[in-house]
Amino acid sequence: MSVDHSAQNAQDGPMRASRRLRTIIVDDEPLARRGLELRLASYADIELIGQYGNGAAAIAAVHAQHPDLMFLDVQMPGVDGFETLRHIPTEEMPQVVFVTAYDHYAIRAFEASATDYLLKPVDDGRLAQALARVRQAQAQRDAGRHCAHLLGLLGELSGRAPLRLDEALRPDALEQLRRDDKLAIRDGQRTVRVSLASIRWIDAAGDYMCIHTDGDTPAGTTLILRATLRELEKQLDPQRFPRIHRSTIVNARRVVELRPHTNGEGFVRLDCGQELKLSRRHRDKAALLI
Repeated sequence: MSVDHSAQNAQDGPMRASRRLRTIIVDDEPLARRGLELRLASYADIELIGQYGNGAAAIAAVHAQHPDLMFLDVQMPGVDGFETLRHIPTEEMPQVVFVTAYDHYAIRAFEASATDYLLKPVDDGRLAQALARVRQAQAQRDAGRHCAHLLGLLGELSGRAPLRLDEALRPDALEQLRRDDKLAIRDGQRTVRVSLASIRWIDAAGDYMCIHTDGDTPAGTTLILRATLRELEKQLDPQRFPRIHRSTIVNARRVVELRPHTNGEGFVRLDCGQELKLSRRHRDKAALLI
């Protein structure tokens, strides 16, 4: 058996830095599985994680291992290739390349949303073409998932449902998030939403943030969350929430007095009576506080 390495390299070259595609082979013929295994061994970005001889085993494997790619024989006793796909939930569906001895199955393969199909015996050049399609589709799928994840995070930060792409791409999208009246902060598995107007000041305590807010008592309420000051700065309007010390952010609207001190430092008094230090490094923020 010969492998056309020039064709493979032409398709493989740009993808060598990409992650490997976790792959399974499903075919009731052991020799067919072995033949495809040998051909796939020539591709550095293919990681073969399992081989199965029937549809039922394939369904269980997809559920347990979540492969990226499945080479699926159309004709198998019991649960055939098409029936196998009907039992796999959409959210678990890998890319599928059908493998068949009969080309009249090709139309049904694409109706089943297969990425491609291969005729037995598998031709090396045709396999290279199929893998090129797989890589392209996987890149688009990964980009779509990444985009959806980012839109979800932006929506979470704004306190709204996940944003649409056109909303996130608006020139004023970030500014709108900063103007929002809520601050959403991830704290482990939970998200805490805090009214911006209620925030008095924020200070760092090691790996934790203390967010001092209004409460039922004059002392207010302090939320302690695992986050960094840098993370919070990215979510807050720096004009409204300037950093006045390496470990302190203040709500400028709560400042009632600014008093200079020695060495270019100063003190800031809030409407709740709290006094905070304005460091020399951040004294240029004084204009935002008065």
